[in-house]
Amino acid sequence: MNKTVSFITDHFGKYNTSDIDSCLAVGGFTGLKRALGLTPADVIRTIADSGIQGRGGAAYSTGKKWQQAAAVPGEDKVVICNADEGEPCTFKDRALLENDPFRLIEGMAIAGYAVGAGHGYIYLREEYRHLKPRLEKAIEQARTCRWLGNHIQDSNFNFDITLYSGAGAYVCGEGSTLIESMEGKSGRPRIKPPYIKECGLFQKPTLVNNVETLAAAAAILEKGAEAFTAYGTEKSPGTKLISLAGNVKNPGAYEIPFGMTLREIIETIGGGLEEGRTLKLLQLGGASGSIAPAALLGTPYTYEDLNKAGLDVGSGGILVVDDRTSVIEFLKAIQDFFIHESCGKCTPCREGNRQIGRIIARYAEGAPRPDDLETARRFATIMCNCSFCGLGETAQSALLSAMRHFPEAFEADAFEAGVTGTKETIGERGLRV
Repeated sequence: MNKTVSFITDHFGKYNTSDIDSCLAVGGFTGLKRALGLTPADVIRTIADSGIQGRGGAAYSTGKKWQQAAAVPGEDKVVICNADEGEPCTFKDRALLENDPFRLIEGMAIAGYAVGAGHGYIYLREEYRHLKPRLEKAIEQARTCRWLGNHIQDSNFNFDITLYSGAGAYVCGEGSTLIESMEGKSGRPRIKPPYIKECGLFQKPTLVNNVETLAAAAAILEKGAEAFTAYGTEKSPGTKLISLAGNVKNPGAYEIPFGMTLREIIETIGGGLEEGRTLKLLQLGGASGSIAPAALLGTPYTYEDLNKAGLDVGSGGILVVDDRTSVIEFLKAIQDFFIHESCGKCTPCREGNRQIGRIIARYAEGAPRPDDLETARRFATIMCNCSFCGLGETAQSALLSAMRHFPEAFEADAFEAGVTGTKETIGERGLRV
C-alpha cells in the first residue's frame, strides 16, 4: 500500500465533507485563492507546465484545451464538469465526490477564471443520485463563504455552479451527447464542427472537463506544477487515480504515480489474487478498453508504454480477471453492455454491436460458424473506423485485443459437442478458453 501517493487526494479523510470551515482549515480553496492573484493566462500556463492530460479518457492536454477555450470570443462562456462516470470498472470520480467535494468546486472555479466563464454545471450520473444532497450543500456553503457567486473573495471574478442530474445513459459521458441531454434532448452525439468550445451548451462557448481533471487542477494551483511533475515520468508526468477491481484482494480507488508496472499495481496495491488462482486477463480503461494477458504485467503504467503494448490508460479502470472466467464469456458480458448502451444514431454502432453480439453468443454456446471470426473482425474494424462517436469506435477494443492475445479462445478445438462455454463448464472441463 506504500506505493500510493496523495497529491489530488491529499484532503481525503482530513475534514468533514459537510462543513466548508473544516475544509478551509486543511487548505481547501488555496488553489483558487492563488489563481485569483494571477492572470488567466498565467493560470493556464501553470496547468500546461504540469503536463496533465484529460483524465476522462481522451488524454488531451488540459493546458492546451483551456488555452483553446480561452481564445474563443464571447463573454457568456460555460464550464461543465463531466461526472457521468458510466464506464464499467471506473469509480475514481465517485471517490473524489464522496471524499472531497469542495476540491471539485474549487477546480471548476479555477477553470472558469482561466477561460473567462461565468457559470459552471456539474453533470452527475443518475446512479450517483445519493451524492446529490452532498454536492448541493457544498455548493451552497461555497456561495455563503463567497467562494462562489459575485465578486469571489472581493475580486472581479463572478462564477456560480448548477448541479444537473443525468438519466443513466452511458453514451452521455461523451461531451456533445452530455450537452444534448442537458438541453432536454435525446442523448445522442452531435456532428462536429462546430466544436463544443465554440458552440456547446445552449450554443455558448463551453469547456467540458472530467471530475478528476478539475480536482487535479485545484491541487496543481495549490502546490505548483513542479510538485506535480515530481511524480511520474517525463512523458507521463504526475499522478493518476485508478479504479482497481475484479479478482484482487484489495479492490478500490487509489492514487498512484505514473511509471509503476501493472504487476506492482496488482500485487502491491491490490494485494494480488486469491490463493491458488492465476491471472487470466486484464482490462484497462473500462469496458471500452483492450484486454491483456499475464505476459504484459511488466508494462509500466504510462501513456506511452501502454500505447506501445496496445493498451490505454483510458478512464483509469483496471479490471483483474482470474482463471475462473473464460475469454468468451467475458467478451459476451462486454458485448451485452454495448448492445444495451448504444444510442442507435449510427448504423455501424447500432447494427455492428448486434451482429457481433450474435456471433459471440454462438461462441459461448460452443457452436460458432466457420466464418464467424473473420466476420466479427470485419464488423469490428468497420465500427472502429466509421462510428459516429467514441462508443462505437471503442466498443470492440476488447474483442480485437482478444483475437490478438487469446487466439486459442476462437479455435474450433476449444469447443466440444454440448459444451456451452459457461464459466462453470469451462472450469470443469479445462477448455482452452
